[in-house]
Amino acid sequence: MQHETEASLVGHEYEVEVGPVAHGGHCVARTESGRVLFVRHALPGERVIARVTEGESTSRFLRADAVEILSASKDRVPAPCPFSGPGKCGGCDWQHAKPGAQRRLKGEVIAEQLQRLAGLTPEEAGWDGTVMPAEGDKLPAGEVPAWRTRVQYAIDAEGHAGLRKHRSHEVQVIDHCMIAAPGVTELGIEKREWPQIASVEAIAATGSHDRQVILTPKPGGRLPIVELDKPVSVMRIGERDKQVHPVHGRAFVRERADDRTYRVGAGGFWQVHPQAADTLVKAVMQGLMPRKGDMALDLYCGVGLFAGSLAERVGDKGAVLGIESSKRAVEDARHNLRDLDRVRIEQGKVESVLPRTRIDSADIIVLDPPRAGAGKETVRHLATLGARRIAYVACDPAALARDLKYFAEAGYEPVKLRAFDLFPMTHHVECVAILKPMKKDG
Repeated sequence: MQHETEASLVGHEYEVEVGPVAHGGHCVARTESGRVLFVRHALPGERVIARVTEGESTSRFLRADAVEILSASKDRVPAPCPFSGPGKCGGCDWQHAKPGAQRRLKGEVIAEQLQRLAGLTPEEAGWDGTVMPAEGDKLPAGEVPAWRTRVQYAIDAEGHAGLRKHRSHEVQVIDHCMIAAPGVTELGIEKREWPQIASVEAIAATGSHDRQVILTPKPGGRLPIVELDKPVSVMRIGERDKQVHPVHGRAFVRERADDRTYRVGAGGFWQVHPQAADTLVKAVMQGLMPRKGDMALDLYCGVGLFAGSLAERVGDKGAVLGIESSKRAVEDARHNLRDLDRVRIEQGKVESVLPRTRIDSADIIVLDPPRAGAGKETVRHLATLGARRIAYVACDPAALARDLKYFAEAGYEPVKLRAFDLFPMTHHVECVAILKPMKKDG
């Protein structure tokens, strides 16, 4: 039996009709022979010339960029950012789409994932099908919200700052990132050279004037003396231990949400959009409806955002247990919630710590798992605790849909799902699903 020999198709061009949006910031198209193309920089319904960027003659699908638009969608706008487009920066996926169209595309992805992976229609998921913009982000087409409070700059061989190209280690040098928050832009990272540095992460807190840069030197590289346009604390990533070490200034930034201040250690997790923390807390609390005296769980709790809001609402007779795997985040969470003796924070992976606590019941649960989701075992365990409400915060609709299927198998169904566009111009979207026990038949 003869095997087809692999031949690279990179650079090959096809004229295609663009089909529906797919998860990941691209649309699906088919060549005349029926081969599937994942096409970036296109919109559904367009006719384009698609140039292959990845794939061989034997590949199940090919990745491609729309390099010429033969008939444009009414949702298309000229990309406002000069660094957006085929072969350029990979940070944004939808610069070429009107803001309302971006939200519609994200909604279509969520609906498709729910149907395919959980077998749910939007109605069955308790979702009205809309993706809500964050406050202040409803801008006319051609304007870009400057929302990104954390930007990871890659540094090229000459020491210039830029952002990585799509699915590549190559650096697109830039002089300005349009989605970077003003507090990041004003540091002027792109204006100076960074010899001996591999990457610079810039953080501009929303809840304070704290600014921070985290430098990763190249192997054997020396740290420069950092003089930026605004006061900033400087950290570095250790070459051997890969840990964050203070060089000068505070080792944390202060953020605010739901009328509390949170310390977030260098490199620690905090929502990137300025409105995200408050938006998500509000959606979670409205969905859970905490009562005085409740026993609440906050899983994958980070620096304690939801635990803090829950603790205020369950009162003195209530209790909150947070579980988080990052040692630094646990230190921050304990510091942030030190005035609330009804809160306990445990360090470790949820799947190993939760069984160890021997907790056999909880009234309400919030979980905000990493991109991969919570997984079958954790979901099954949570379903045995008898919570009247569970809030699931998800940054990936595929992981959410998979876990909703596991919840259904374990006896929980969604009553409300909300989607928020907390990452404008990119394909990312944040969802909050509220679940309750299914009614027993008979």
